Amino acid sequence: MSTKSGLGRGFDSLIPQNFDNSILLGEAERIQKLPIEKVAPNPDQPRRVFDDVALKELSVSITNHGILQPLVVRAVDDGYRIVAGERRWRAAQLAKLKTVPAIVRGMKELEELEIALVENVQRVDLSPLEQAVSIEKLHAQFSLNYEQIAKRLGKATSTVHNTVRLLQLPPAARDALIESKISEGHARAILSLKGQEQHQAELLKNILRNSWSVRQAERYVLGVKSGAAEVTEAKARVDTDTPETKRLGKRLGTTVQVRRTAKGGKLEISFKNDDELSRIIGLIED
Repeated sequence: MSTKSGLGRGFDSLIPQNFDNSILLGEAERIQKLPIEKVAPNPDQPRRVFDDVALKELSVSITNHGILQPLVVRAVDDGYRIVAGERRWRAAQLAKLKTVPAIVRGMKELEELEIALVENVQRVDLSPLEQAVSIEKLHAQFSLNYEQIAKRLGKATSTVHNTVRLLQLPPAARDALIESKISEGHARAILSLKGQEQHQAELLKNILRNSWSVRQAERYVLGVKSGAAEVTEAKARVDTDTPETKRLGKRLGTTVQVRRTAKGGKLEISFKNDDELSRIIGLIED
């Protein structure tokens, strides 16, 4: 008869081999499998637009490999509210999963919105306007100043201020930015004409219709601010080709363009190599 006790086989023998050690974790770090129908998005989620193609690609990955990073949720009366991971939840729905892995956390509304915002900015990149809406919500509803918000987001205070200013765009320009028809640089050029609705509308029209670059948009703004009262006069400031540059370009046998600045401007004479540069200089010196 063996006299060897269970303790003699070592402490590991006291723990079943199939023991789920996750129950030893604190509630805030324990991963649970939640019924997907019990999980709902946060109505204050800063992200409003989700790329359908990217979601389908993520759903395929989830089908093949599962959800590698759990969602973060909080308990509400009728189930759970997503704090971070709405893209994963949406993709899991496309993949027809029955459950999703999640960490259930209790938190105040401010912490919930902060985590959702920071996760999106760092991982998926909110659009500039989505960032602006979220930052303004933190400022207005939770009495956080822009410096405090900037520290939470790891951004410069000036960057946060500039982002929030995008909310002052005219509705048409705001829509164009949401739809990625204009860039944030274009939007800032339009914003710099605040209070001059006609010029703002004309600038947006030319960006969309004529594919103006940010530099061209900025030159239009310079034209307006230098005293161009009429739209046509301001637009003339954008043109890099003028009758004068064409005559000079013909004489020199190369491209000549004008670049206007706040005070005056500069001429740009193109050349392909040093030999052509010497030829042009010789023509100018004659």
